[in-house]
Amino acid sequence: MAKKILALVSEPISADALKSAVGKHEVERAEVLVVAPALNSKIKFWTSDTDEAIGRAEAVQEETVERLDEEGIDAAGDTGEADPLLALQDALQTYPADEIVLFTHARGERNWQEEGIVDEAKARFDRPVSHLVVE
Repeated sequence: MAKKILALVSEPISADALKSAVGKHEVERAEVLVVAPALNSKIKFWTSDTDEAIGRAEAVQEETVERLDEEGIDAAGDTGEADPLLALQDALQTYPADEIVLFTHARGERNWQEEGIVDEAKARFDRPVSHLVVE
């Protein structure tokens, strides 16, 4: 039975990045759901100006799925809510992931909605949570 991985991505990632987070052999046999949250600035979030954030999230998940597919990884994608934890929660309602992998921006480049996500995801969800910073 294939391992189910839920990958939350803030930037397009490569198969190598996923393999680094989970392990080469695990990824090669896994099913991956890529979820890109519609990260937004505080001002645009509070004014409900979400079009640009949703468009960016769609592009991020599509590029990631394409990269993974090119490397022979079984992947599908979706966009998620602006709040990354809510995006994870929503995805887990229909995708019974065995593991969650978070790919976030580096400190200083992080979106305000990414702050504290790793610790909160580990506390909230009853499955292993891995984290990798994207450059």
